[in-house]
Amino acid sequence: MSPPRLIPILVLAGAALAVAGCATLQRGPVGNAAVPQPARPVDLNRYAGLWYEIARYENGFERGCEGVTAEYTLRDDGLVGVRNACRQGSPGGELKVSEGRARVVEGGDGAKLKVSFFGPFFLGDYWVLDRAEDYSWSIVGEPSGRYLWLLNRSPTPAPAVRETMMSRARALGYDLSLLRAVEQPPMDAMQP
Repeated sequence: MSPPRLIPILVLAGAALAVAGCATLQRGPVGNAAVPQPARPVDLNRYAGLWYEIARYENGFERGCEGVTAEYTLRDDGLVGVRNACRQGSPGGELKVSEGRARVVEGGDGAKLKVSFFGPFFLGDYWVLDRAEDYSWSIVGEPSGRYLWLLNRSPTPAPAVRETMMSRARALGYDLSLLRAVEQPPMDAMQP
């Protein structure tokens, strides 16, 4: 390879390392130093649909978000469509939407996905660590232990359901003191 061709490659590689370094500096604390493998397989047909974020570890890309939802759809190309929405500052705040896609990780029993909102070069791990038998709640994380989401099919789960999710997250090794409750709008204020 001639030197003129090598320079753009080195510049791109350096830029990628710089971006990766900045992303590392912006990460939150580790809430679970030994993230377990997902507890059970996931049937993506049953997992698809709308989920409400009940609590999460705070992170830069959701800072200030309330009324957070995630919707998963099965695509014809075998990928999973991902649509995340949040209300900035309050449950009635400005709507922000991010759309991406995910692919199933081979050998992960449907519980491990690679998600991208920025094209094929920026993939994140998405592990359904546990879920209700009836797919009414799920606990989502990833291998670093820096991210955790408690999701429910209802924006306001019953206290017993919320306690089940919290107890299960604790049993999986997560520091619950890092969880931030997400405020959801009242049911009558939600759009269909």
